[in-house]
Amino acid sequence: MELQWIIVQSGDTLSRVASAHHMTRELLAALNPEAAAQPYLLAGQMLRILPGTGRRYAVQPGESVGLIAERFDLNEEELREANPEFANVTDWCGRCIHIPDSNGKTIVRLQGEYGYREMNRDIVKLVKQYPFITTGSIGTSVMGKSLPYLKIGQGTRHIHVNASVHANEWLTTAVVMRFIEDYARAYSARAPWHQFQTERWMRETTLWIVPMVNPDGVELVQEGVVNEHPHAKQLLAWNAGRKHFTHWKANIRGVDLNDQFPAHWEEEAARRGIVSPGPRDYAGTAPLSEPEARALAQWTEQHSFAAVVSLHSQGQEIYWNYRDLEPKESAPLSRRLARASGYKAVKLGGSDAGYKDWFIQQFRKPGFTVEVGLGVNPLPVEQFDDICVEVGMLLAELLSDGDAGSEST
Repeated sequence: MELQWIIVQSGDTLSRVASAHHMTRELLAALNPEAAAQPYLLAGQMLRILPGTGRRYAVQPGESVGLIAERFDLNEEELREANPEFANVTDWCGRCIHIPDSNGKTIVRLQGEYGYREMNRDIVKLVKQYPFITTGSIGTSVMGKSLPYLKIGQGTRHIHVNASVHANEWLTTAVVMRFIEDYARAYSARAPWHQFQTERWMRETTLWIVPMVNPDGVELVQEGVVNEHPHAKQLLAWNAGRKHFTHWKANIRGVDLNDQFPAHWEEEAARRGIVSPGPRDYAGTAPLSEPEARALAQWTEQHSFAAVVSLHSQGQEIYWNYRDLEPKESAPLSRRLARASGYKAVKLGGSDAGYKDWFIQQFRKPGFTVEVGLGVNPLPVEQFDDICVEVGMLLAELLSDGDAGSEST
């Protein structure tokens, strides 16, 4: 097969390009060592590709497209989409076709980085596939991106989960999106999710998820400030001239959103000692100065959540307390969540101004910061499937717990 050339578009990354052309990231990097050495791809540059070098299959006599799809845990539409060159061919016998990753026929899958565009694409697909999922927006980011929420369930006990408060923890978005889909698929099939009864979840609880609190920051981590980024000069200055932003936790104004909430904010800002914008730990000029944190706080105040979870990475720990203001049920509930997930429930001190801290202080209900996975952020995508199981079991336990709090208005 001959090498081909493609033109990089804004937002492309090596992983996204490789996935789009059914290649491994390693092969694409080997074919383009000069591009692989760059912090980020530049719109307009050209890459060598060898498309379709992933999993291949030679169609045997008598095999239909549907039968092949079934053998590889795909549906027929997925298989045809992966082989557009055979769109008008009825008999595929003897043809060498591409077999895409099945991911259990899921909508939410990792194909390179999972960012704002992938999340919005999957929200549209999920709502179409499962009409009992509804969506809306809690507000907008600094750069005007909508901050979507998803809602599933009809119960009087309301639970909230958010993710990607920190920019380089974007894998948490994919994890919580996968949980929504797993829940919806099981409920639609009138089937349990593992040992949990999704019909009971639907009847007794309402789950509200904000999958990406910090979309500007996630985009910065994944795509950098190339391709005419409007804040490039300022961001490079805040980043000490470094062109890589994979370590960036803050929003696009260099404010750490999990140091933004009015729970002893002044003490947290003094403890951090960071007095200007940067990649992490700058608390801003005042509590809720940033539109993302303000939107999340105002939206939380509009609901009466029985419990909340904020997903972060990494450490496989569950933080459940805040200045002894948490209700008595928080400690035993955290231990149940720890047993379900395999994580460790930790009583944390010396930390203020986080979303979980503010929720506990404001409402005296259970709030949890869950640190998923192990390693250096952004976590390697190879951990995705394991983290999905761990977080899924944790959330399943929380949804099944009838004593976590009061009813919602």
